[in-house]
Amino acid sequence: MQIIKKKNRGVTLIELMIALVMSSVLIAALYEVFIRHQKTYVLQEQIVDTQQSVRIALNRMVSEIRMAGFGGVENVLSLAGGVNGFTQVITPGPKRITIVGGFKQIRRDNGEPILVSSVSGNQITLNYATNEFDRLAHRFISIGGLESSTVLKRDRRILTLSNPLKWNHPAGTPVFKIQAITYTTGLSGLRIILQRDENTGGGPQPVAENIEEIQFEYFDANGNTTADPPKIRMVRVTATARTDRPDPYLKIGDGYRRRQIASHIYIRNMGL
Repeated sequence: MQIIKKKNRGVTLIELMIALVMSSVLIAALYEVFIRHQKTYVLQEQIVDTQQSVRIALNRMVSEIRMAGFGGVENVLSLAGGVNGFTQVITPGPKRITIVGGFKQIRRDNGEPILVSSVSGNQITLNYATNEFDRLAHRFISIGGLESSTVLKRDRRILTLSNPLKWNHPAGTPVFKIQAITYTTGLSGLRIILQRDENTGGGPQPVAENIEEIQFEYFDANGNTTADPPKIRMVRVTATARTDRPDPYLKIGDGYRRRQIASHIYIRNMGL
C-alpha cells in the first residue's frame, strides 16, 4: 500500500514580517485619521465657543446701550459730579463706552417688582422696603422712567428725595436704579475679556472671555460720525473674539482663529 505524504507549510518569517508591516501602516493611517478628526472636533468646538462669546458680549451690551438715557436722567446728570462722575448720557470712546440710564428695575429677591404706593412732595412710599438706594454710589433713582432724583435717606418703605417730584405717579408705578455702566476690554489672568463696570466701587466684572477687541463708532441723526455726546443717535459696535488656543494647521498670522460681529444700535431716548 502506497502512503501519500502531505507537506504542511506554515507562514514564513518573511510573510509574517510583511503582514506586520502592512498592519502597522494601516494602524498608523487609522490613528492619523483619528487624531485629525479629534483636532478638527476640538477646533470646531473652540470656534463655536468663540461665536457664542461674541453673541453674549453683544446681546447684553446692545440692550443696555439702546436704553441709554432712559429714566428721565437729566435731573441727576445736572448735579455736581453727575452719576458717579459721569455727566453725559453717553461718554464716547473708540475702545470704551459709558452709558447712563435706568437700567435696573427694582425687585424683591423673589423677582416681584417693588412699586410706588404713594407720593407726597419729595417723598415716595414703596409697597416693600428695599436697601437698593442706601449707599452713596447707588442713590440715583427713576420713578416710572419719567423723572429722576437722588435718595437722601430711607425710613423703611419711605424714600426722601432731593427734590419734589413734578409728575403725578399713581400707585403701582415701577422704580428704577439709574446707573453709569462702562464697557471695555481687559485682562483676567492671561485671558482677554469683555468687562462691565457699574462705577460704584466694585470694579469691572467679566461679561465674556476671549473678546480680543471692542470698537465703538458714533453717529448723529444724519448718519455722520460725531464725538459730541448730545448729538449721538446711533452707535456701531464691532466685537472681535478669538479662539482660546491657536490652530496648529493655520499658518496665517499668530495661528488664532477669529470671529467678528458688528451691530448698529439706535439710541431710543436721545433727542426726545
